[in-house]
Amino acid sequence: MAEQDKGLTSRIGPFEIDWPQSLGYYGGVALATALGMIEPPVAIFIAAVPLFKLLNRPEALRPVRFVGQVLEGASKPVGGDGSSTVRLVDDNTSVRNQLTAHQPGILEEARLIANRMKAK
Repeated sequence: MAEQDKGLTSRIGPFEIDWPQSLGYYGGVALATALGMIEPPVAIFIAAVPLFKLLNRPEALRPVRFVGQVLEGASKPVGGDGSSTVRLVDDNTSVRNQLTAHQPGILEEARLIANRMKAK
């Protein structure tokens, strides 16, 4: 976090939220929708852009990163290349350490995801 952002951002669980940027971003989307400048489905897509950026993390599994990069690429025409208003701050380094120690192939990553889904 930059020195000038102290007091303007807060951390909620694993997320760091930049409140002024978030209010401006989502307020602008809501205002444009209310004024009929954009349709609600487009507004929902634009509002989801920060969530797309959360998928594209170096420690994420390859299929998750792939989907995140596809969605992030699809968001470029609507200004999706700006800075994110919501960021993931990961304190859990065990998953990161496991992935950096052994870089699994795409099939192994798919098995890991399937096993996590079964456990839930």
